[in-house]
Amino acid sequence: METVCIRNVRAVDSLRDAVCDILIRDGRIAEIGENIAAEIDREIDGTGLIAMPGLFDMHVHFRDPGQTQKEDVYTGSAAALAGGVTGVLCMPNTVPPMDNPEQVRDVLRRANDTGVDVHQAGTLTVGLKGERLADYEALKAAGVTALSDDGRPVPTAELMEAALAKAKEAGLPVVSHCEDLAIINGGIINKGAVSEALGVKGMDRRSEDSVTERDLQLALKTGAQLHICHVSTTGSTEAVRKAKAAGGNVSCETAPHYFMLTDELLLSRDADYRMNPPLRTPEDVAAIKAGILDGTIDCIITDHAPHTAEDKADFEKAPNGVVGLETSLAATLTTFYHTGLLTLQDIVRLMCDNPRRLLHLPARTLSAGAAADLILVDPERRWTVDPEKLHSRSHNTVFKGMTLTGKVLMTMTGGIVRYEADT
Repeated sequence: METVCIRNVRAVDSLRDAVCDILIRDGRIAEIGENIAAEIDREIDGTGLIAMPGLFDMHVHFRDPGQTQKEDVYTGSAAALAGGVTGVLCMPNTVPPMDNPEQVRDVLRRANDTGVDVHQAGTLTVGLKGERLADYEALKAAGVTALSDDGRPVPTAELMEAALAKAKEAGLPVVSHCEDLAIINGGIINKGAVSEALGVKGMDRRSEDSVTERDLQLALKTGAQLHICHVSTTGSTEAVRKAKAAGGNVSCETAPHYFMLTDELLLSRDADYRMNPPLRTPEDVAAIKAGILDGTIDCIITDHAPHTAEDKADFEKAPNGVVGLETSLAATLTTFYHTGLLTLQDIVRLMCDNPRRLLHLPARTLSAGAAADLILVDPERRWTVDPEKLHSRSHNTVFKGMTLTGKVLMTMTGGIVRYEADT
């Protein structure tokens, strides 16, 4: 294993923001400081670059097993590394769903060689059917880090309360997909002026807001740890804000498309702009940004959801979902750092620290003795998103053709360079 020294780099984590050298030996950070003198195999000039801990995305779909024509644990991990993401939580709506301990073990075994810290969520209900609870203790023993029926809501308050109580006993967080399918009733984009102009069924925001409120109240009642998935509306953001103020053990996440884009993009009738929950209105975008800035929203994730070009060919029949692992940091830097709204340490908190904390995983820092799981970023590099150059097996990105500012140049895990951008 190479001994590497990154010289004159701006090191940013929750503990520091300073220009220094970082010496990496035997998979760990051996020393961090100024003018480090040591025998090295490779020297990297970090002038003008940022080093930060690898990102953790706690909401991805690697489609493995069952839909590997879209993505698998290997291509998903390659996409993650290209985006500076060194840890992920995979959602359980695979084929078959992740309610089987041996299936969980198989995915985690195969992920060992990817260079990414892959974690798996188990299902809340057997087969994602919303009828009876899965065996949480068995799933935990197999290695699951959280529980979710993501892709579908738990249909009744009674069953969700039972799931929260049982998850609390097992010591596992519940990751909740908040949606009322009766309200959705076949809707495919946000219900509003755009859906009316296109003559398609809309997805009323009441679907997300009502189930978010329901699950937050159940979390307050049971004392269980609840994490709300992919918040996209003003109402859901405010509901989480109030539940936190009431002392709930609750958190939430959002994705870059919800703080950057609106449903006007759907006027193009391009299914690459369809996801669930859908792109909303400028007012919702403002509310999501405000929630990030005031701490209501804990994490920036991607809900990385690959689909083939064939899947996305028909606007009205296409499945929902977009890829995002390779653009999430750049989108966040563009929206928040380069506008002065967030510091780099704030972004580390949202994209590195909080996801790991919420999943009860060890923190990552740039400190002597810490694992060398870090990324190098050029914060000023402008680049245009070309779907064909993405490392994911699928290319359904909402950011296609957009120019973002901030580029991951290198990703290292365990002291090994796993990804290096073309110069």
